[in-house]
Amino acid sequence: MNMSRSKASPAKVGAPVRGAVKGAPTVRDVAALAGVSPMTVSRTMAGGLNVRPEVQDRVRDAVEKLGYRPNQSARNTRLRKPTGLIGIAVTNLDNPYYGRFALGVQKVASAHGRQIVVGSSGEDPALEEQLLREFAGRQLEGLILVPAGNGLNQGAVQQLGNIPLVLATRTVEGLECDAVLVEDVAGAAAGTAALLEDGHRRIGFLGDVDGISTARRRFEGFRQALERAGAGFDPAHLAKARDSETAAEAVGRLLAGPHPPTAFFSANNRTTVGALRAICERRDRAAPGSRLPAPVPALASFDDVELADLLGVPLSVMSHDPCELGAAAADLLFERLAGTADGGPRLVQLPVTVRRV
Repeated sequence: MNMSRSKASPAKVGAPVRGAVKGAPTVRDVAALAGVSPMTVSRTMAGGLNVRPEVQDRVRDAVEKLGYRPNQSARNTRLRKPTGLIGIAVTNLDNPYYGRFALGVQKVASAHGRQIVVGSSGEDPALEEQLLREFAGRQLEGLILVPAGNGLNQGAVQQLGNIPLVLATRTVEGLECDAVLVEDVAGAAAGTAALLEDGHRRIGFLGDVDGISTARRRFEGFRQALERAGAGFDPAHLAKARDSETAAEAVGRLLAGPHPPTAFFSANNRTTVGALRAICERRDRAAPGSRLPAPVPALASFDDVELADLLGVPLSVMSHDPCELGAAAADLLFERLAGTADGGPRLVQLPVTVRRV
């Protein structure tokens, strides 16, 4: 499936290390190559507190060159005991969606006597690689990953070794593993059809179609619905927004244009928040009792937004339960761990329901 020691003398990073490293590289090996103390290596790996940036760079270069993995569960590994830890790597812990998603994973993990460890990449591939390296050092039994952006660094994947991996919400081209998605294309087409049924023809699209696989799939469903209805799409109405700030700016700009969209399709809940903010600000700037230059734009949101129904904006939601998504991902993972998942990578797609708010 395509889916998705005491302080060492300075040493030049990239120079051969004295003596062959036997077995897995250690903190002392990294320290020797970087020309720092083992304590500095540990501080850098823990976030870099009180370590100069240039020293952090030397340490990270040495870590990458040696393929060092901090093993926080060495005792368990020596005794061949399972750690009981399931990792969850998401892209944004500020997003309530991922709180519900992690809850779904936790419910299944708890039923299997496991605990979860959660981390965020912040949509940064470099932070994602660091996070996966740290997770690998914890000797996780399995990992559920929401990939950052379009790809996944092969070095990051190699950090995981034989740790079972399940992707959620997004795919990575060329990476074959189990995955759980929602019906992005069909759901987006249904949400767009709801706007078309209400008579809208100038519909803007909000989503990072270049950077995120879900946005691309949802744009495909959006485009298919327009084609079936014989409605055109103005490329000027495509706003490659990823978060609430860029979405608010894009909607404000489009609404101020000579031929503004009468409706918007938002590819995720964060861009929906930005769109709602821009629409409400535009509405509230009008003097009391005056009429707006145009009716309040309608909005179709992929994912729910809490309290959106109180804002007075015509809203349709392509709804699914992120808790159910997390549980489905965990089910796939535990089937792999139990050895009951035969064959190659499996893909599960959860249905989407369109409802008026």
